[in-house]
Amino acid sequence: MVADNVMSLTFSLPQWQSFKAGQHYDIRLTAPGGYMAERSYSIASSPEDKGIVEYGVQLLEDGEVSPYLWKLAEGKQVEMRGPIGGHFIWDVSVPGPLILIGGGSGMVPLMSMLRHHANHLDDPPSPEGFGEAKREIVFMISARTYEHILYRRELERIGSQDRNINVVATITDNAPESWSGYKRRIDKEMLEEILGKYKNTDAKTFICGPTPFVEAVAKHMKALGFKSSDIKTERFGG
Repeated sequence: MVADNVMSLTFSLPQWQSFKAGQHYDIRLTAPGGYMAERSYSIASSPEDKGIVEYGVQLLEDGEVSPYLWKLAEGKQVEMRGPIGGHFIWDVSVPGPLILIGGGSGMVPLMSMLRHHANHLDDPPSPEGFGEAKREIVFMISARTYEHILYRRELERIGSQDRNINVVATITDNAPESWSGYKRRIDKEMLEEILGKYKNTDAKTFICGPTPFVEAVAKHMKALGFKSSDIKTERFGG
């Protein structure tokens, strides 16, 4: 469990194909009677984790696929197709600061990007002097409760190892009394406060989550002066 409502599921692939951080796979289940259900799941693992893919699967009580995956026994097989996607991807070869903004389970593909970065921290810098050890990263997270923040412990560990990572979380419902962070939805003022210094830079922004969340955050970013060409979005249905 990587949050109260999200389970981490890892699969080994007999036919491995390298992927880019931010891509996804389609998972298809077929019932004995022939009925098929298919859903797309973003990859949480890093491209360096060869031979496996990890997903963060949020349980939808009335869903057709997630309840089955949550009960899947070790060793069972499912049908997958991928990797898929060429727009919402990031690689360490791209220079400049990295801004990740996730709502709910929209954090999953962003974790793939962050893990990809972490796996290259010790690489020597490029001839131009750039490397992951110098890259600034901001990871903004919006969750309904503290227990719904995905990968909390891993984010704390990565943040403690990399002083250039700034993890900022906001809780929109029922924040614990001890919570000292933000307690509202991500708005224009919050984005200005956290990200203002990255305007007019070559920072790349990736926003993922429910459609209303993504559209609102992207609109605020553009209003603040961030270039549309530097903002990539991925929408979930919920």
